[in-house]
Amino acid sequence: MKKLFFAGLLALLFVPVVAMAQSPFDGTWKIDMNSVQWPAKPEVLLLQNGMYECKTCDPPIKVKADGTDQKVAGIPYLDTLSVKVIDDHSAEETAKKDGKVVETLKRSVSSDGNTSTVNWTYSGNPSGGPQTGTDTAKRVAKAPAGANLISGSWRTEKVDMSANAATWTFKTNGNELTSTDSTGTSYTAKLDGTDAPYKGDPGITSVSVKMLGKDTLEETFKRDGKVISIHKATVAADGKTIKLIEDDKLQGTTTKSVAQKQ
Repeated sequence: MKKLFFAGLLALLFVPVVAMAQSPFDGTWKIDMNSVQWPAKPEVLLLQNGMYECKTCDPPIKVKADGTDQKVAGIPYLDTLSVKVIDDHSAEETAKKDGKVVETLKRSVSSDGNTSTVNWTYSGNPSGGPQTGTDTAKRVAKAPAGANLISGSWRTEKVDMSANAATWTFKTNGNELTSTDSTGTSYTAKLDGTDAPYKGDPGITSVSVKMLGKDTLEETFKRDGKVISIHKATVAADGKTIKLIEDDKLQGTTTKSVAQKQ
């Protein structure tokens, strides 16, 4: 599901800042989506013989592709998934949590079989309304013979999504940072590396923050005590941009981007 693949990127929206009087980092920031360097590791899917598999999901997903809700375990963002085949090169997915739809998406593959377009809507956030987006990926491995063309290995090249999904605000107070965004995700953490509660995201339960030099911070995100991602944020000398690096420990991938002060 796209939420899973982008949970790491959206977590980058809550990068902490150096605790100082009149911090140049306080305010509203937005990720420049054109700056994002997506992971080289591809997404691997298989839709064949009435079954759908997401081999690179954590944990992997394997359900019937008959349009009915199928139970999914071990993923905090959903507990059922339905997959409906539209034709030999497209399919729809609907994810639910506690009976409520939290995500819908449609995958479509170009006539030459080499480009995948995914239009998605995620409505599982606490506030701010649904987030929408369109992802474009290039094929890096062919689908097995006889499989739906959404099958194979795909490397993300571009993502367009709702502006508020890429925008956040933070504020420092002494040695504490408070980070919030319009979707209802937030935390307040001390800059001494101790764990603090992470609110609004079922896939992240705590975060710790520490300084790495004078202009770089490291965040460690955890789920029930297990490290799921480590982020580094380096603030430019002019205070206008932040370079972001996210190491996703679940997927074994790295994503880089730049955020600009608004």
